[in-house]
Amino acid sequence: MENENQHSPLPKNWAFRFFTIWSGQAVSLFGSSLVQFALVWYLTRETGSATILATATLVALLPQIVLGPFVGTLVDRWNRRIIMIVADSSIAVATLGLVWLFATGRVEVWHIFVIMAIRSLGGAFHHPAMAASTSLMVPDKHLARVAGANQTLQGLLNIAAPPLGALLLETIFTQNVLLIDVFTAIAAVLPLFFIAIPQPQNQIEQANGTRKKTSYWQDLRAGFSYVRQWKGLLGLIILAMMLNFLLGPTSALAPLVVTKIFNGGAVELGWVESTFGIGIITGGILLSIWGGFKRRIITSLVGIVGIGIAIVSVGLVPASMFSLLLAANFLVGFAQVFANGPLSAIFQSSVAPEMQGRVFSLLGAGAMAMMPLGLMIAGPLSDLLGIRFWFIFGGSICILMTLAATFVPAIMNIETNNDGNTVEELA
Repeated sequence: MENENQHSPLPKNWAFRFFTIWSGQAVSLFGSSLVQFALVWYLTRETGSATILATATLVALLPQIVLGPFVGTLVDRWNRRIIMIVADSSIAVATLGLVWLFATGRVEVWHIFVIMAIRSLGGAFHHPAMAASTSLMVPDKHLARVAGANQTLQGLLNIAAPPLGALLLETIFTQNVLLIDVFTAIAAVLPLFFIAIPQPQNQIEQANGTRKKTSYWQDLRAGFSYVRQWKGLLGLIILAMMLNFLLGPTSALAPLVVTKIFNGGAVELGWVESTFGIGIITGGILLSIWGGFKRRIITSLVGIVGIGIAIVSVGLVPASMFSLLLAANFLVGFAQVFANGPLSAIFQSSVAPEMQGRVFSLLGAGAMAMMPLGLMIAGPLSDLLGIRFWFIFGGSICILMTLAATFVPAIMNIETNNDGNTVEELA
């Protein structure tokens, strides 16, 4: 096992090292997508209860929403490679327990809820650890391209996992589908035993030659202070949260758009979801090749405006023009890549490496918390004012907010100005 050196120069074979780990993580994500589909379908088939499905969604979200900000501090304090190994292994062991319950016919709904919560908790550790490690393994100029590759992977999973999951459930037992995730988790963990992930150097230690020990709570407060005092970073996090609030409900309302406005069925809904995934893949490939504009914030804001225009278009498409709905949905997926990818690269290149676990956890928890809140408001309003309303309203506000952001210097200059924050001042 290699020694991990803080801030060591990137080796010439950085791409091989990073993408070996990335490939294992991609395989694991595929297995996780199959498990997610299998568990949701099992609950749907066995209970037919909307309450059960809603509870399952909450169980999968709450650990990351509630614990995310606290977990991020641990990600910055501990060895990130070990965190990823333990997180992936814990998820695999929990899934293996569920395999045994299915195989012995002892599985109950609450068992599935517990396993989903454990998997969510593992993800709360794994995702910020991987995101924060990327900036220490990939040259800055390639971060946006890596983000494009991540978006392409997500698009492929959106398209491939549901039909393949359905096919597998029709041909093999549920426990065998779950077992696939155990083996894919092994594929994610193995490279981590042989490839070192650089650890961020503590700036306090760098300044005076000795390590100044800080408590967990000091580090937690430092993380919140870091975000609060950096106006550009805080502005982007708030913008991301508001976008999730406005645009998150549109995916949940999409089936109603297909059925109530376009009088479609499962086939039409499948086309809508497929064009969205194809848009993500197309955008991801383009971003991974091009890398976006030199100023990543420009690429991201253009992408957000593109999403807003596409969402408004969904709300305005005449009921007789289903093909335009597909085109608008393709644009949503395509533009989403250019909104999310460069934004992730901005955080990875601008935020201090020793703070990235906290920042990514805060971003993830905040954005995720907005989705159920948005649904609570969008659902009743759509019932009252019509399905089209939220698409037109949410998309329009999205465009206006983004245009307003271009007049905020702290946001536009985030890549060159961190408001003078240093770790020494915040600890």
